[in-house]
Amino acid sequence: MTRIVRTVADLRSVVAQWHDSGDRVAVVPTMGALHDGHMALVQAARDMAERVIVSVFVNPKQFNDANDLAKYPRDEEADFKRLSAGGADLMYAPDAGEIYPDGFVTKVSVSGLSEGLCGAHRPGHFDGVATVVAKLLLQTRADVALFGEKDYQQLAIIRRLVRDLDIEVEVVGVSTVREPDGLALSSRNVRLGENARKIAPSLAAALMTAARNIEAGQEVSQAIAEARQAVLAAGYAEVEYLELRDSDTLERVSKLTKPARLLVAAWLDGVRLIDNVALTPEAKPPMSRPNVDGK
Repeated sequence: MTRIVRTVADLRSVVAQWHDSGDRVAVVPTMGALHDGHMALVQAARDMAERVIVSVFVNPKQFNDANDLAKYPRDEEADFKRLSAGGADLMYAPDAGEIYPDGFVTKVSVSGLSEGLCGAHRPGHFDGVATVVAKLLLQTRADVALFGEKDYQQLAIIRRLVRDLDIEVEVVGVSTVREPDGLALSSRNVRLGENARKIAPSLAAALMTAARNIEAGQEVSQAIAEARQAVLAAGYAEVEYLELRDSDTLERVSKLTKPARLLVAAWLDGVRLIDNVALTPEAKPPMSRPNVDGK
């Protein structure tokens, strides 16, 4: 049965008991408004550990827009029911004062990876993400932490954070979960109006078409230009960015020579949606074996 704890002290008491029993502990950090994408993370966590913690905390430090923070969906009761049905052992639901007590002044910043893409359009966002994730990993003392690949830049930043700070946790990325029409699951999708919801899947469609074209040999710049035009023609108000980046370093890529990610952020009906898709360069055919016997 899922239980709720709200303080670091209570959280660590439970986790200490689990570790003393030899249990492996997984954590799934979330901001609530849980959907099937989050539950896929919980299921993956269950496959990797005996105990699963899901944190539910709307982190004010990662919002650079007060209105966006105010509009972010919150439904703790519904979240708890989903986690209970999904087999999570513990829901960690601290308030802001528990995470950021009076006098809190520390900020965690991951330079390089946090610049560009979402970082260029949301000043301070990834500092807020890095700070709260560092705290959650240290508070939960988890052995493994799971994050969705939909927020790919965030995932790359967290992996670097963990390496740089020697935090003893395995970071696992889980594939993006999509609606049947291709739209990536997001807590923000509920803010789309009826007509916008019909338009929304065109973002994933354009992204995947561009990815296939690039893998087939089309020039990256041309494929991106065509995808951008398709998104705008479908009814999106703005394409904030649409770029091909190296899967590991997030450096810009002009030719597909190694694994990469095509990433996009666009505005529809006043809602900012993001998505990405993996690209793999075509494997070179194996070299023919020399005919050593002259036949």
